[in-house]
Amino acid sequence: MAECESYYSSNIALESIKVIAESIGISTLSDDAAKELADDISYRLKQVIQDSAKFMNHGKRQKLTTSDVDHAMKIKNIEPLYGFYSADHIPFRFASGGGRELFFTEEKELDLTELISGHPVKLPLEVTLRAHWLCIDGVQPTIPENPPPISKELQKVEAIDPITKLNKTSKEKGDTSGKPAIGKFHKLRNVETVHVKQLATHELSVEQQLYYKEITEACVGADEGRRAEALQSLASDPGLHEMLPRMCTFIAEGVKVNVVQHNLAILIYLMRMVKALLENPSLFLEKYLHELIPSVSTCIVSKQLCLRPELDNHWALRDFAARLMAQICKNFNTSTNNIQTRITRMFALAINNEKTHISSLYGAIEGLSELGPEVIKVFIVPKVKLIAEKMDANISGTDKVGVGHIKHLLVKVLTPILKTIRNPPDSLEEYKNDYGSLGPGLHGSVIKARLSANQAQPTTITVNPQSILQSGADILLSQTPAKAIVVGSTPRHQVINPSVGNTQKYVIVHSRPPPSPSPSQQAGQTQSQKPMFMTQQSQPRMETEDHL
Repeated sequence: MAECESYYSSNIALESIKVIAESIGISTLSDDAAKELADDISYRLKQVIQDSAKFMNHGKRQKLTTSDVDHAMKIKNIEPLYGFYSADHIPFRFASGGGRELFFTEEKELDLTELISGHPVKLPLEVTLRAHWLCIDGVQPTIPENPPPISKELQKVEAIDPITKLNKTSKEKGDTSGKPAIGKFHKLRNVETVHVKQLATHELSVEQQLYYKEITEACVGADEGRRAEALQSLASDPGLHEMLPRMCTFIAEGVKVNVVQHNLAILIYLMRMVKALLENPSLFLEKYLHELIPSVSTCIVSKQLCLRPELDNHWALRDFAARLMAQICKNFNTSTNNIQTRITRMFALAINNEKTHISSLYGAIEGLSELGPEVIKVFIVPKVKLIAEKMDANISGTDKVGVGHIKHLLVKVLTPILKTIRNPPDSLEEYKNDYGSLGPGLHGSVIKARLSANQAQPTTITVNPQSILQSGADILLSQTPAKAIVVGSTPRHQVINPSVGNTQKYVIVHSRPPPSPSPSQQAGQTQSQKPMFMTQQSQPRMETEDHL
């Protein structure tokens, strides 16, 4: 019992004090003095540990670290322990010789030229606190750290029924004046209903006006860093709904002006603004599509978007705007507005019009191709021959570059469609008759796609086990020029997946004479002796051979 108490005792043992005393040259230390020292040291250690635990609790941690001990010793004006977490860590070096032991700090000679010419040392990142305004004069600022003041669902309700906003405003006025607002609301609705439209408009504060000015200048400015930050703000800030109508008007007016001036760079920046607004999850854009859709459509099918159409890459802008239009149709198409139907009709009319410019024709084809494979089947495939004839008429001159882009686009988007709707074998003459001058290019691309698909997909052969049982034959699967694969003659179901090649040969080799059938089995043996090979072709094939 005494041993257990001494083992779990919270005081330092006397033997430890005597050993420490002997290490510093005190060999005759009495037991009473050692006991006093042990009690005092134990008391001091308990104080340090209790203060360290306080630092641990205030740090919301469950584990005591050496930094907590250092902080506890600093508040008692004690030199902290030297450890990995101490800011006052000094690396000591040990040296001995001549019967003496020495601990010293190493001082290195520093070359100032190396320090000046070298790169500055990067400081490690520490945990920091960042403050932001939660409320200014009773108004919550619209910054990403704060929740959005108006949810997307409430924006949608106010857009559909502006009376709800009027009711909310009248109620707030009645609460501030101390009088009920019901009578005021009915009086206003019956007498001056024209105020409904005025109350639905948004009034921007000075800060919002400054933000609008800075964000628009950055989006169309020359500084790429500021532009990236501005687009990130448009895509993530939750409080942009009040200035959203002005943003859409800025985009619409900017597209009108810069299309006339053939300013390709500004048009690209404006389309990037549209993309950022579409990616913002807190914005309700449906009531502003009447400004966004014409702007995006202009960048797709406009006749000229830049000063030098034969040199500038305005095709990339048309591709990007077509992807934006497909995203708009995907997010906002409903049975009531029929956005995708109306957009598809617009592009289809541009293709059917004989006077459509080559650049506009490319934009219409790209816009339809982004809407999905079904749209391509219905609106592009039947018009390929007409498009080819128009390309042949404009192949010489300034439209040569546009003709090349249209040909590359059609081959890219029509190849997977034609591979599915046309059955092999593919005839070059049929492609020429159906698709005109585009036929040879589509024919070669479709054949190449079929070959790559056949090489990527293995062929499965199923062997009838009854035929193996009755014929007693080994199956020899050979593929020229690969080596043969032999499957044993055990009467069981075999499924073989060989590598696919252009030529396959299946050979039946009799390793032993088949058993003589009984008279009752001769009638059915004729059909059972021939094994059936089911391949991934349009019709099953039966092949038998009695010799190599």
